[in-house]
This record gives sequence, C-alpha cells and structure tokens, in this order.
Amino acid sequence: MGDIFVLVEHRQGKIRDISYEMVGLGEKIATQQGATLTALLLGKDVNSFAEDLATRAPKVLVVEDDQLENFNALCYQKVISSLISKYQPLLTLIGHTAFGMDLAPSLSVEIGLPMVTDSIGLSLEGNQLKGTRSIYGGKVNATISLKESKGYVATVRPGVFGPKTPGDKKGG
Repeated sequence: MGDIFVLVEHRQGKIRDISYEMVGLGEKIATQQGATLTALLLGKDVNSFAEDLATRAPKVLVVEDDQLENFNALCYQKVISSLISKYQPLLTLIGHTAFGMDLAPSLSVEIGLPMVTDSIGLSLEGNQLKGTRSIYGGKVNATISLKESKGYVATVRPGVFGPKTPGDKKGG
C-alpha cells in the first residue's frame, strides 16, 4: 500500500493548526490501511518545523528551495506532483484553506487523480475513498464515493478533526 501524504501548511513562522489536524486524520487512515503517514514540508529554512513534525508523524519529507519561501501554487504543484509520481501515495491530504483551494484542484487535474473537497469525514474502503461533506449550509451531510483509483486527493475542512499531539517517537 502507498503512503498517506499530508501537505504541511505554514505561514509567518508557524505551522498552521490544519496541518496537525490532517496529521491526526492521516495517521488514523494510514493505520487502518497498513500504510505509513508522511508529512510533506515545503519551504525555505523549515528545519525547525521538520523537528516539530517528527514528533507527530512517522515520516517527514522536506523539500527546501528559495522558490518555496512563500506559497506559490504553481511552484508547490510542480514539487508535489513529482513527489506523488515518485512515491505513489494512496491519499494526499491538503487543508481546505485559501492555500489548499488554490493548489488542490489543479494538482488533481495534473496528476489525474480523483478529488473530494471540504471534507468533514474521510475513509478508505478497499481502494475506494469515501468523503463526507456538509451541504445546504450545514443542514445535511452527504457521503460520496469516488471512483476506484490508485490514489486520491482530498481537502480537509479546518477545525473538524482533533490535532495530532507530539509523541515519544521521532520520525525520520
């Protein structure tokens, strides 16, 4: 089975809460699938973030480059699509934030993987992703089954899942 990727979002010298929430969700899905959670950290001078993430995620993949200092959807997309091509993760989680809404749809199209947006629930049943979204102004929750695929992209609504707290293990 492929890994579960979580794209770590950071801004103004801090990792955003949505990243910790996705690490917790990703770890739960990875455990159910017999997969490994990998936190993707892109940026410039992000080693302190990597050390923090290593206490929460089994694997941390860091890509440092001057062009990644500030978020740019095109630059990030190039890097992430090449990582997805190389590692073939089963699921790539991205925060449903301005950052994620700019990046995720075009990434999904480029790599040819199905995507669910604004998820408040996610599960993998076999090789099929099921995503729950809140619709009609939050009055109804709808669960959608995506077509079977070798991988998926999902954006996760902030504030829905509890954050992953630091543990004793140190990821590499």
